Amino acid sequence: MSIFVGIHDFFGLIFHRKFYSEKAIKKYQFKQLNKLLKFAMKNSEFYNELYTNYPINSLEDFHKLPSINKKIMMDNFSKLNTCKIDKEDVLNFAVKKEQDKDYYGYYNDEYVIGLSSGTSGNKGVYITPKAMTKRLPFVFLARSGLPLRILPYRILFMLRVFSQGFEDINNFLVSLKYLSTMENIDKIISSINNNKINILMAPPSLIRQILPRQSEIKVRLKRIVTYAEVLDKVERDKIEKIFKTKVIEIYQASEGQMASACSKGHLHINEDLVYVELYDKFNNLITKPGVVGHKMFITNLINYAQPLIRYEMNDMIILDEKCECGSNYRRIDKILGRTDDILYFYKENMEIQYIFPDLFVRWIIVVSDEIREFKIIQNKIGELDITIDIGKNISQTDIVTKLRQKIQDELELFAIDMIVINIVVEEIKLPTTMNKYKRFVSNIDND
Repeated sequence: MSIFVGIHDFFGLIFHRKFYSEKAIKKYQFKQLNKLLKFAMKNSEFYNELYTNYPINSLEDFHKLPSINKKIMMDNFSKLNTCKIDKEDVLNFAVKKEQDKDYYGYYNDEYVIGLSSGTSGNKGVYITPKAMTKRLPFVFLARSGLPLRILPYRILFMLRVFSQGFEDINNFLVSLKYLSTMENIDKIISSINNNKINILMAPPSLIRQILPRQSEIKVRLKRIVTYAEVLDKVERDKIEKIFKTKVIEIYQASEGQMASACSKGHLHINEDLVYVELYDKFNNLITKPGVVGHKMFITNLINYAQPLIRYEMNDMIILDEKCECGSNYRRIDKILGRTDDILYFYKENMEIQYIFPDLFVRWIIVVSDEIREFKIIQNKIGELDITIDIGKNISQTDIVTKLRQKIQDELELFAIDMIVINIVVEEIKLPTTMNKYKRFVSNIDND
């Protein structure tokens, strides 16, 4: 990749977010959507069949197009991608890479292959052209949320699995070291110290495991970046206080770079990289802040190898008011979790009341700083099986009593008193497979 292409990408991304008006954003998105649609219908057998006789003259017309989801995408993978890649061939390639712990290299020397289990355990395969990943360093510099004044970045990047796409971020300004989230804390701390890391990038669940041993870190972390899991404000404040540095969130998915932090530290949807449609519980398009998005469709505007058009996500977010940074890119107030994380209860009149997972996170973590991790499983409406991991030499009975009372008190405010709360105390370990750690497991069929 030419350095001039990278510089063009960098300044283009900065300009878009900083100076585009709402009208300019919509005009840009409509142009990119039309360009993507024409390419997909010409080069993808799946989209050619799906979108026959669907004229697109406005964004409203685009919203009427049939949507897809992960299952539809995987069922039609060979016909959906525009690279003539066979599903079974690339899936075998990705699975072997995972089994061999060999995360480097390209498929057919042309494509980075990502393998995702998501939260449901169903595999998803994602194709990114090498030509695109080679442009990632400047995209990262523009949209990581990290201030340029702390360059060069010496990053310890932690995720369940690695890929060549992350390796391609490395350049003369960014040094990215990788460790699996399954590594022990001793090795993580040693890597931070030995590599003089100044930016730690990891899921919140792993940051929480490092917290008790923060004093062993001998270098100054200038930023902590979290992703892959919801980070509550109370937890963010606690991490910032202990590490004495700011915490930045990145909203990243296998399907696209959803949102990144601005100079004020607030998450903005990357309107020039993904087109995001949010709908309320009545299936009305959300155009104002403060409304819970019960349904989300995303369209990746830049990946033509595997077009994801009106792809349904199960993430729930709430938009915020316009940001003081001045950008017209939509600002995210809260990431509530996923629709399959919602917990259900009966009210006094037997009406079903749902509670978003972000509330439970806050209720639990404010009970005691000794609660290092937790997990909630719901198999029946109104019944919770809660596991908490707390420090040694702590009065478990006292914490369990306080936690049960806290949840009961909070649920009573919703007129919920028909509840069964089972709490056990035991060590919680992060997954030793590629699956994400899930704090919430709801087995309630709400269809």
